[in-house]
Amino acid sequence: MGVLLGVWFALPSHALAQERLEILPLRPFNIDIALRQAFTPNGREVGLQAGLTALTYGNFEVGATYQYFGFASNDQKADLHSVYANPRWNNFLDVLDFPSGKPINRMLRHLLFGPLEDRAVPFVGLIGGAVLAGPGKHAPTYLYGADIGVRFPVGHSISLELTLGYFIYGLNFEGQGGNEQQLLLTTGFFF
Repeated sequence: MGVLLGVWFALPSHALAQERLEILPLRPFNIDIALRQAFTPNGREVGLQAGLTALTYGNFEVGATYQYFGFASNDQKADLHSVYANPRWNNFLDVLDFPSGKPINRMLRHLLFGPLEDRAVPFVGLIGGAVLAGPGKHAPTYLYGADIGVRFPVGHSISLELTLGYFIYGLNFEGQGGNEQQLLLTTGFFF
């Protein structure tokens, strides 16, 4: 016990604060809306995502998200309602903090983010959840995938986020069995 206390008091206070587990922190939460006219004359797509951060621990966070995605054309119509968890690793480039003279992570940050390299928070994450309602008789079913992106704090309690996500749904939009895939680029604000 004495050794643990000695190590605890020797750590800087900011190191201890970063590693604190927070369950349902007050922020961030997000809402993303996407409207798109499809290439067909009578086609349309609508997307809505709303989420919150369920817990954080240092550079790791787990978000919970509700997603609605719908499209309609002359050939088919589909409405999907899904819920998923999104564990993320923030600042994953910091693993490359070597060699001591010119760390690789600093060079990558400079190449990717330019003058915003010190404000950018790059992340990589996994997606796993369930489609609650969808076309055909195959809902509820699964969804999984991954995402990569960057968050830029732009003010007190507000951030701009750019995310590229890859989703695999355990159904087909035409209502038959199979896997439907979606590559989704979102831009949104976190409050």
